[in-house]
Amino acid sequence: MTSGNAARFRWLVLAVFVLSTAINYLDRQTLAALAPVIQREFALSDTQYGLILSAFSIPYAAVAPFAGLLIDRIGLTRAITLAVSLWSCAGIATGFTSGLGGMVACRALLGVAEAAGIPAAGKAIVTYAKAGERAAGHAMNQAATSLGMIVAPPLATWIWLRWGWRQAFVATGIIGLLWIPLWRAVGEEPAPIPPAGIAPHRDRRLWAFVVANALNAILYSLWTNWTTKYLATVFHLDLATANGYAWIPPVFAMAGGFGCGWASLVLVRRGTPTATARYRVCLACGGLALATAAMPLAASPAWAAAGISISICAVAGFSVNLYALPLDTFGASRAAFAVSMLVASYGAVQALISGAIGWTRDHYGYTPLTIAAAFTPLLACAVLRAAKAER
Repeated sequence: MTSGNAARFRWLVLAVFVLSTAINYLDRQTLAALAPVIQREFALSDTQYGLILSAFSIPYAAVAPFAGLLIDRIGLTRAITLAVSLWSCAGIATGFTSGLGGMVACRALLGVAEAAGIPAAGKAIVTYAKAGERAAGHAMNQAATSLGMIVAPPLATWIWLRWGWRQAFVATGIIGLLWIPLWRAVGEEPAPIPPAGIAPHRDRRLWAFVVANALNAILYSLWTNWTTKYLATVFHLDLATANGYAWIPPVFAMAGGFGCGWASLVLVRRGTPTATARYRVCLACGGLALATAAMPLAASPAWAAAGISISICAVAGFSVNLYALPLDTFGASRAAFAVSMLVASYGAVQALISGAIGWTRDHYGYTPLTIAAAFTPLLACAVLRAAKAER
């Protein structure tokens, strides 16, 4: 595709790119969708399941900043080709594991490779979307995230019922490998942009974004990793029935991402400073997320799915605008690194809390988890406000 066509059809090109994000989350969520079956086969407690999540999250957090630097240095196409190849192979290998050790090793490799996914998406957004459109670009990426989460439960269940859970991991890995030639056919490597201005790591606004994302990630991690488990455990559902509800919240996450990305774009077009527009939408999302505290009152799987849907809708809308802030602040030359620091904070928090969530669930149930997590997006807004990152 020529430069002129890339500019003219930028949303189409970006849509093809963010399919990699959908595949990224499809790979991740296959484990969450099949967790009860895998736990039963390997005789794993919820605490051990949380440790498997940490095995993904620790390398994910550690590698993300280096992945961002690599993307900025070697270019978008080469970096994403390498990353998708590695994470697809890690997904396929998961289907051949024989116990906890193999599962941990495969998830660790998946974490290393997928650490490049969101920073690469940030680089693509700042490359193809105009300045005021970046939250809309992140909304598209959030939609791709949600698409992966929507597809994973029914697809994984369908494959499990016919061929077993192992083939679900193999299938999602193959889908990733098939995406690579599609992107190379339509994508164009942007010209390198010399770094300008202060280095992001020396700007306190970056650290405000990192801390805010870490707080918001607590609620996001709860529902992306534990929704199927929550429904199956609290309401004593079998896997197929639980996953019959588990695909609904990601639909609302998609709607929240699009709606909140569009909301900040409307504010910008009306003359609101870009960072202030992002912050106002984040604050509204933080208020909506308080509904999570009412989850213990849900008396049926349908009401629980509705409550989770509201919660993840809020956190997705928050995330769309928060991930746009580093692009607005630091520009295209350092886009991947700036976003990678947020990715690292997400991975670090998930690594820290996954075992704790499992332990708390084993001993006290989900009530203290949902009540505590309900307040984390508003705390994230307080961090942005204190650092004046909204101005």
